[in-house]
Amino acid sequence: MKLPFTKYGVPQVIIYPGILLVGMILLFVWVKSSHILFVLEGILGVLFIFCLAFFRDPAREVPQDEKVLLSPADGTVTDIEEVTDSPLGVPAVRVGIFLSVFNVHINRAPCTVRISRVEYRKGTFKNAMSPESGKVNESNDVYMERLADPKSPLLVRQISGAIARRIVCAVSPGETLQQGERFGMIKFGSRTELYVPAEGKATVEVKVGDKVKAGLSSLIRYRD
Repeated sequence: MKLPFTKYGVPQVIIYPGILLVGMILLFVWVKSSHILFVLEGILGVLFIFCLAFFRDPAREVPQDEKVLLSPADGTVTDIEEVTDSPLGVPAVRVGIFLSVFNVHINRAPCTVRISRVEYRKGTFKNAMSPESGKVNESNDVYMERLADPKSPLLVRQISGAIARRIVCAVSPGETLQQGERFGMIKFGSRTELYVPAEGKATVEVKVGDKVKAGLSSLIRYRD
């Protein structure tokens, strides 16, 4: 049976909880006051659970519908904007999603795609709730080509936040991803953006403030 933790979390999913467990054992041996022991063990226990929760990877039944673009991340939709100077080279709709420390941090493909290129960029670590963080923060651009009609370019941008310090991208140019397939994560809270060409057939199906889940929630629908 597959453990409900992502492989992208190694080594943190082993090291951090391990350190906390050792600390709990040492406290049990050294601290004599039962009241102080109870408080300290409780704090470390909460941190232990919280740390494991960062790297959870729940199984999901991904709906297979190539007329929709599924959310590439869990979180809250913070902005929906049409940008004329998009990284795609054409006017595009950008949907920004903020991932809090309580969200699942796995990134998934919005539809069946082929990876065209991957571009990492160094930057700052500002609050990822702001759309401006996509311009100045550390980020990783995953350029994709839809394999179903319309065969348009897409971009999923992984963005580090004030807490996040590690972007994981496990795909390379030329690889193919199925709709909803995992391709990476951003550790400890972050922002993810989806760029879609602003063509007449694409309709946004979410609004600012909506909660979305990677590989489950529909962000964009292509009309016939």
